[in-house]
Amino acid sequence: MSVLPFDDRDGFIWFDGKLVPWRDAKIHALTHGLHYGSCVFEGERVYNGNIFKLREHSQRLLDSARILGFEVPFSVEEIDEASKATIAANNIVDGYVRPVAWRGSEMMGVAAQSSRIRVAIATWSWPSYWSPEARMRGIRLNISAWKRPHPETAPTKAKAAGLYMICTMSKHTAEKDGFEDSLMLDWRGQVAEATGANIFFVFGNELHTPAPDCFLDGITRQTVIGIAKARGIKVVERVIMPEEMAKADECFLTGTAAEVTPVREIGPYTFTPGEITRQLIADYDAMVRG
Repeated sequence: MSVLPFDDRDGFIWFDGKLVPWRDAKIHALTHGLHYGSCVFEGERVYNGNIFKLREHSQRLLDSARILGFEVPFSVEEIDEASKATIAANNIVDGYVRPVAWRGSEMMGVAAQSSRIRVAIATWSWPSYWSPEARMRGIRLNISAWKRPHPETAPTKAKAAGLYMICTMSKHTAEKDGFEDSLMLDWRGQVAEATGANIFFVFGNELHTPAPDCFLDGITRQTVIGIAKARGIKVVERVIMPEEMAKADECFLTGTAAEVTPVREIGPYTFTPGEITRQLIADYDAMVRG
């Protein structure tokens, strides 16, 4: 299938404070963020012309940068307005937004305190992945050989580009073997998350999800927890060991891209997408499109 490359498109990208033609939004090969991972980003969805949870995403971008030791040279309000201007310039109704901030090319080496902090915001059309019927069939995950790291070994509270290296490796292996995604355990062997989404299990009438002590407490994750509690569903955040998946009735992923995605298989464990998952999908869809 032919895919339009992301460096050769029509439209505009907000780049260091102004909108520029898409193809002109370039960086140098010796950019620090490319070589040393000093880069943070966000993923956001546009529904009916509005960016869902925009303020939360803009704030997390700035917070992630501070964790990596640099300041984004724009306020959260300025990032909000730039994001809105970018979707307007590109006529995006239903789509995706990618804000990104990184250390530039002024210094090349591990230490780069004097590097300029660059910021860009891109957006593109992204309709729903599938119909409700297709979604409810559920996806299949393998179990990754890579583990989410201890928070003393990596900045796990930041949405940092470098933390996604093992996610890409895990997902590539999963897809090569016929799966859609991969479940990642943490360094202790506990259930953590998928490669780009948080995970939930239904045990009886309760919703259980791993406590986010070494991975992102996703904005979609927080939203779905709020929706579930409003429905009167008990939500339990706790340690979940892999063997406990054998007793789970339902399973789903949450994330900006995943939204609420049912899972029917993880390694040797199987699940039947059911009523709780269906209700949360409907509630989430109603919220983001309301």
